[in-house]
Amino acid sequence: MFSFSSLRAALLIRILVFFIIIPAVPKANALNVFDLEEGRTVYGTMRTVKAGHKQTLLDIAKDHGLGYNQIVAANPGMDPWVPSEGAGVLVPTIFVLPKGRLPSGIVVNLAEMRLYYFKSAEEGPFRFWTCPVGVGREGYSTELSIYTVFSKAEDPIWVVPPSVLEEDPELPPQVPPGSDNPLGKYILRFSRLSYGIHGTNRPWGVGRRVSHGCIRLYSEDIASLFPLVPVGTLVRIIYEPIKVGWAEDKCWLQVYQDYENKIDDPLAVAFSGISACEQAIGPLKMDFKKIKKAIREQTGIPVPVARTDKE
Repeated sequence: MFSFSSLRAALLIRILVFFIIIPAVPKANALNVFDLEEGRTVYGTMRTVKAGHKQTLLDIAKDHGLGYNQIVAANPGMDPWVPSEGAGVLVPTIFVLPKGRLPSGIVVNLAEMRLYYFKSAEEGPFRFWTCPVGVGREGYSTELSIYTVFSKAEDPIWVVPPSVLEEDPELPPQVPPGSDNPLGKYILRFSRLSYGIHGTNRPWGVGRRVSHGCIRLYSEDIASLFPLVPVGTLVRIIYEPIKVGWAEDKCWLQVYQDYENKIDDPLAVAFSGISACEQAIGPLKMDFKKIKKAIREQTGIPVPVARTDKE
Protein backbone atom coordinates (compact mmCIF):
# COMPACT_ATOMS: atom_id res chain seq x y z
CA MET A 1 0.00 0.00 0.00
CA PHE A 2 1.48 3.36 -1.11
CA SER A 3 1.61 6.33 1.23
CA PHE A 4 1.36 9.88 -0.07
CA SER A 5 5.10 10.40 0.48
CA SER A 6 6.06 7.25 -1.46
CA LEU A 7 3.71 8.22 -4.31
CA ARG A 8 5.22 11.70 -4.37
CA ALA A 9 8.70 10.20 -4.48
CA ALA A 10 7.72 7.95 -7.38
CA LEU A 11 6.34 10.92 -9.31
CA LEU A 12 9.49 12.93 -8.64
CA ILE A 13 11.63 10.08 -9.89
CA ARG A 14 9.63 9.93 -13.13
CA ILE A 15 10.10 13.67 -13.59
CA LEU A 16 13.78 13.57 -12.71
CA VAL A 17 14.77 10.98 -15.28
CA PHE A 18 15.31 14.01 -17.49
CA PHE A 19 18.10 15.32 -15.27
CA ILE A 20 21.39 15.55 -17.02
CA ILE A 21 23.70 12.83 -15.77
CA ILE A 22 27.23 14.14 -15.52
CA PRO A 23 29.62 11.36 -14.50
CA ALA A 24 31.82 12.37 -11.64
CA VAL A 25 35.54 12.05 -11.92
CA PRO A 26 36.42 8.66 -10.35
CA LYS A 27 36.53 9.31 -6.62
CA ALA A 28 39.89 8.74 -5.02
CA ASN A 29 38.58 10.42 -1.89
CA ALA A 30 35.35 11.20 -0.06
CA LEU A 31 34.55 14.41 -1.97
CA ASN A 32 32.35 14.68 -5.04
CA VAL A 33 34.54 15.98 -7.87
CA PHE A 34 33.61 17.16 -11.37
CA ASP A 35 35.36 18.57 -14.41
CA LEU A 36 34.00 22.04 -15.20
CA GLU A 37 32.47 22.28 -18.68
CA GLU A 38 31.86 25.46 -20.65
CA GLY A 39 28.16 26.25 -20.98
CA ARG A 40 27.12 24.20 -17.95
CA THR A 41 26.56 25.15 -14.32
CA VAL A 42 24.55 22.09 -13.22
CA TYR A 43 26.28 18.79 -12.39
CA GLY A 44 25.46 15.45 -10.85
CA THR A 45 22.77 12.80 -10.72
CA MET A 46 19.46 12.12 -9.04
CA ARG A 47 18.89 8.66 -7.61
CA THR A 48 16.88 6.69 -5.10
CA VAL A 49 18.18 4.17 -2.61
CA LYS A 50 16.37 1.79 -0.32
CA ALA A 51 16.67 2.40 3.40
CA GLY A 52 18.37 -0.54 5.06
CA HIS A 53 17.69 -2.15 8.42
CA LYS A 54 18.28 0.38 11.22
CA GLN A 55 19.63 2.89 8.65
CA THR A 56 18.80 6.55 9.29
CA LEU A 57 18.49 9.27 6.67
CA LEU A 58 21.71 10.70 8.13
CA ASP A 59 23.51 7.43 7.33
CA ILE A 60 22.26 7.59 3.75
CA ALA A 61 23.16 11.28 3.46
CA LYS A 62 26.70 10.67 4.71
CA ASP A 63 27.20 7.73 2.32
CA HIS A 64 26.28 9.94 -0.66
CA GLY A 65 27.96 13.23 0.23
CA LEU A 66 24.88 15.05 1.50
CA GLY A 67 24.07 16.85 4.73
CA TYR A 68 21.12 16.45 7.08
CA ASN A 69 19.34 19.48 5.56
CA GLN A 70 19.45 18.13 2.00
CA ILE A 71 18.27 14.60 2.71
CA VAL A 72 15.42 15.75 4.97
CA ALA A 73 14.19 18.50 2.60
CA ALA A 74 14.22 16.05 -0.32
CA ASN A 75 12.17 13.48 1.62
CA PRO A 76 9.40 15.40 3.42
CA GLY A 77 7.24 13.37 5.74
CA MET A 78 9.86 10.66 6.23
CA ASP A 79 11.17 10.13 9.75
CA PRO A 80 14.89 11.03 9.52
CA TRP A 81 15.85 8.73 12.38
CA VAL A 82 13.55 5.76 11.77
CA PRO A 83 12.66 5.54 8.06
CA SER A 84 10.73 2.44 7.04
CA GLU A 85 13.05 -0.40 6.07
CA GLY A 86 13.08 -0.67 2.28
CA ALA A 87 11.59 2.80 1.79
CA GLY A 88 12.73 4.63 -1.34
CA VAL A 89 14.88 7.60 -0.32
CA LEU A 90 15.53 10.40 -2.80
CA VAL A 91 19.24 11.23 -2.94
CA PRO A 92 19.66 14.60 -4.71
CA THR A 93 23.34 14.65 -5.60
CA ILE A 94 22.67 17.47 -8.08
CA PHE A 95 24.71 20.63 -7.74
CA VAL A 96 23.93 24.07 -9.18
CA LEU A 97 27.09 26.13 -8.93
CA PRO A 98 26.73 29.24 -6.75
CA LYS A 99 26.62 32.62 -8.46
CA GLY A 100 29.16 34.04 -6.03
CA ARG A 101 31.90 31.54 -6.88
CA LEU A 102 35.62 32.23 -7.22
CA PRO A 103 37.74 31.38 -10.28
CA SER A 104 40.00 29.53 -7.85
CA GLY A 105 39.36 28.95 -4.18
CA ILE A 106 36.75 27.81 -1.67
CA VAL A 107 33.15 29.01 -1.63
CA VAL A 108 30.85 28.15 1.28
CA ASN A 109 27.14 28.77 0.71
CA LEU A 110 25.65 29.05 4.19
CA ALA A 111 22.05 28.81 2.99
CA GLU A 112 22.81 25.59 1.11
CA MET A 113 25.20 24.33 3.79
CA ARG A 114 27.65 23.22 1.14
CA LEU A 115 31.30 23.88 0.30
CA TYR A 116 32.74 24.15 -3.21
CA TYR A 117 36.46 24.15 -3.99
CA PHE A 118 37.40 25.39 -7.47
CA LYS A 119 40.89 24.71 -8.74
CA SER A 120 42.79 24.49 -12.01
CA ALA A 121 44.43 21.11 -12.40
CA GLU A 122 48.14 21.16 -13.26
CA GLU A 123 47.29 19.06 -16.29
CA GLY A 124 43.76 18.88 -17.62
CA PRO A 125 40.54 20.84 -17.07
CA PHE A 126 39.37 23.03 -14.24
CA ARG A 127 37.65 21.01 -11.55
CA PHE A 128 35.53 21.54 -8.51
CA TRP A 129 35.16 19.46 -5.37
CA THR A 130 32.09 19.71 -3.16
CA CYS A 131 30.81 18.44 0.18
CA PRO A 132 28.15 19.30 2.79
CA VAL A 133 28.96 21.38 5.85
CA GLY A 134 27.61 22.34 9.25
CA VAL A 135 27.34 26.11 9.83
CA GLY A 136 26.86 28.61 12.62
CA ARG A 137 23.75 28.41 14.73
CA GLU A 138 21.37 31.32 15.24
CA GLY A 139 23.31 34.34 16.44
CA TYR A 140 26.65 32.84 15.33
CA SER A 141 26.37 32.95 11.54
CA THR A 142 29.74 33.22 9.79
CA GLU A 143 30.33 36.76 8.57
CA LEU A 144 29.85 37.05 4.81
CA SER A 145 33.24 38.04 3.43
CA ILE A 146 36.37 36.86 1.64
CA TYR A 147 39.10 35.29 3.79
CA THR A 148 42.29 33.37 3.14
CA VAL A 149 43.50 30.07 4.55
CA PHE A 150 46.03 31.46 7.02
CA SER A 151 47.33 28.14 8.35
CA LYS A 152 46.69 24.39 8.36
CA ALA A 153 47.01 21.98 11.27
CA GLU A 154 46.70 18.26 11.85
CA ASP A 155 45.51 17.04 15.27
CA PRO A 156 44.68 20.59 16.41
CA ILE A 157 44.26 21.57 20.04
CA TRP A 158 40.93 23.28 20.66
CA VAL A 159 41.48 26.44 22.68
CA VAL A 160 37.97 26.96 24.02
CA PRO A 161 36.73 30.51 23.23
CA PRO A 162 35.55 32.65 26.16
CA SER A 163 32.00 32.75 24.74
CA VAL A 164 31.85 28.95 24.79
CA LEU A 165 33.26 28.80 28.31
CA GLU A 166 30.52 31.18 29.43
CA GLU A 167 27.91 28.78 28.04
CA ASP A 168 29.59 25.72 29.56
CA PRO A 169 31.91 26.63 32.47
CA GLU A 170 32.74 22.95 33.06
CA LEU A 171 34.77 22.78 29.84
CA PRO A 172 38.57 22.86 30.20
CA PRO A 173 40.46 25.83 28.73
CA GLN A 174 41.97 23.51 26.10
CA VAL A 175 40.93 20.18 24.59
CA PRO A 176 43.74 17.96 23.23
CA PRO A 177 43.45 15.94 20.01
CA GLY A 178 41.17 12.94 20.24
CA SER A 179 37.54 11.84 20.14
CA ASP A 180 36.41 14.64 22.49
CA ASN A 181 37.88 17.38 20.31
CA PRO A 182 35.13 19.06 18.21
CA LEU A 183 37.71 20.23 15.65
CA GLY A 184 38.34 16.69 14.48
CA LYS A 185 41.62 15.63 12.91
CA TYR A 186 42.26 18.60 10.57
CA ILE A 187 41.63 22.34 10.42
CA LEU A 188 42.09 25.11 7.85
CA ARG A 189 42.25 28.33 9.85
CA PHE A 190 40.99 31.61 8.36
CA SER A 191 42.95 34.83 8.20
CA ARG A 192 40.70 36.59 10.74
CA LEU A 193 37.76 36.32 13.16
CA SER A 194 38.87 32.92 14.54
CA TYR A 195 36.91 31.00 11.90
CA GLY A 196 38.05 27.79 10.30
CA ILE A 197 37.05 24.79 8.21
CA HIS A 198 37.51 21.61 10.23
CA GLY A 199 36.27 18.13 10.97
CA THR A 200 33.85 17.18 13.71
CA ASN A 201 33.25 14.50 16.30
CA ARG A 202 29.48 14.93 15.77
CA PRO A 203 28.64 13.98 12.18
CA TRP A 204 24.92 14.59 12.75
CA GLY A 205 25.77 18.32 12.79
CA VAL A 206 26.75 18.36 9.10
CA GLY A 207 23.89 19.99 7.23
CA ARG A 208 22.67 21.77 10.35
CA ARG A 209 23.17 25.08 12.17
CA VAL A 210 25.20 23.96 15.16
CA SER A 211 28.57 25.73 15.35
CA HIS A 212 29.81 29.06 16.70
CA GLY A 213 30.67 30.23 13.19
CA CYS A 214 33.18 27.65 12.01
CA ILE A 215 32.48 25.37 9.05
CA ARG A 216 32.22 21.66 10.00
CA LEU A 217 32.85 18.76 7.62
CA TYR A 218 32.49 15.02 7.85
CA SER A 219 35.80 13.48 8.95
CA GLU A 220 36.25 11.80 5.57
CA ASP A 221 35.65 15.06 3.68
CA ILE A 222 38.12 17.19 5.63
CA ALA A 223 40.72 14.42 5.35
CA SER A 224 40.36 14.61 1.55
CA LEU A 225 40.16 18.40 1.34
CA PHE A 226 43.07 19.12 3.69
CA PRO A 227 45.93 18.05 1.36
CA LEU A 228 44.30 19.73 -1.68
CA VAL A 229 44.11 23.23 -0.22
CA PRO A 230 47.34 25.24 0.12
CA VAL A 231 47.89 28.04 2.63
CA GLY A 232 46.84 31.33 1.02
CA THR A 233 43.77 29.90 -0.71
CA LEU A 234 40.86 32.36 -0.89
CA VAL A 235 37.67 31.47 0.98
CA ARG A 236 34.43 33.26 0.16
CA ILE A 237 31.43 32.94 2.49
CA ILE A 238 28.11 33.59 0.74
CA TYR A 239 24.40 33.24 1.44
CA GLU A 240 22.42 32.10 -1.64
CA PRO A 241 19.15 30.30 -0.83
CA ILE A 242 18.02 30.60 -4.47
CA LYS A 243 20.35 29.39 -7.21
CA VAL A 244 19.81 29.21 -10.96
CA GLY A 245 21.91 27.18 -13.38
CA TRP A 246 21.87 25.91 -16.92
CA ALA A 247 22.72 22.74 -18.79
CA GLU A 248 21.59 21.04 -22.00
CA ASP A 249 19.36 23.94 -23.10
CA LYS A 250 17.45 24.03 -19.82
CA CYS A 251 17.40 26.47 -16.93
CA TRP A 252 17.32 24.92 -13.45
CA LEU A 253 16.05 26.50 -10.25
CA GLN A 254 17.28 25.29 -6.84
CA VAL A 255 15.67 26.71 -3.70
CA TYR A 256 16.70 26.22 -0.07
CA GLN A 257 15.15 27.62 3.09
CA ASP A 258 15.97 31.30 3.62
CA TYR A 259 16.56 30.79 7.34
CA GLU A 260 18.07 34.26 7.78
CA ASN A 261 15.01 35.87 6.12
CA LYS A 262 17.21 37.94 3.84
CA ILE A 263 15.07 37.69 0.69
CA ASP A 264 11.99 39.92 0.52
CA ASP A 265 10.86 38.82 -2.94
CA PRO A 266 12.04 35.29 -3.83
CA LEU A 267 10.15 35.34 -7.13
CA ALA A 268 12.11 38.42 -8.23
CA VAL A 269 15.39 36.72 -7.28
CA ALA A 270 14.40 33.63 -9.29
CA PHE A 271 13.47 35.71 -12.35
CA SER A 272 16.75 37.61 -12.11
CA GLY A 273 18.62 34.30 -12.20
CA ILE A 274 16.54 33.06 -15.11
CA SER A 275 17.32 36.29 -16.96
CA ALA A 276 21.04 35.56 -16.51
CA CYS A 277 20.33 32.05 -17.77
CA GLU A 278 18.76 33.52 -20.91
CA GLN A 279 21.85 35.59 -21.56
CA ALA A 280 23.94 32.44 -21.34
CA ILE A 281 21.91 30.00 -23.45
CA GLY A 282 19.34 32.07 -25.38
CA PRO A 283 15.60 32.85 -25.24
CA LEU A 284 13.64 30.62 -22.87
CA LYS A 285 10.11 29.37 -22.43
CA MET A 286 9.34 29.54 -18.71
CA ASP A 287 7.06 27.30 -16.69
CA PHE A 288 5.62 29.67 -14.09
CA LYS A 289 3.90 26.89 -12.15
CA LYS A 290 7.20 25.06 -11.64
CA ILE A 291 8.94 28.27 -10.59
CA LYS A 292 6.32 29.07 -7.95
CA LYS A 293 6.22 25.44 -6.75
CA ALA A 294 10.01 25.31 -6.30
CA ILE A 295 9.95 28.55 -4.30
CA ARG A 296 7.08 27.31 -2.15
CA GLU A 297 8.43 23.83 -1.39
CA GLN A 298 12.15 24.69 -0.89
CA THR A 299 13.26 21.07 -1.34
CA GLY A 300 16.78 21.95 -2.49
CA ILE A 301 16.22 19.75 -5.55
CA PRO A 302 17.05 21.55 -8.83
CA VAL A 303 13.98 21.78 -11.08
CA PRO A 304 13.99 22.52 -14.83
CA VAL A 305 11.82 25.65 -15.04
CA ALA A 306 12.63 26.96 -18.51
CA ARG A 307 13.95 25.64 -21.81
CA THR A 308 15.10 26.87 -25.19
CA ASP A 309 13.33 26.28 -28.49
CA LYS A 310 15.99 23.73 -29.45
CA GLU A 311 14.05 20.83 -27.90
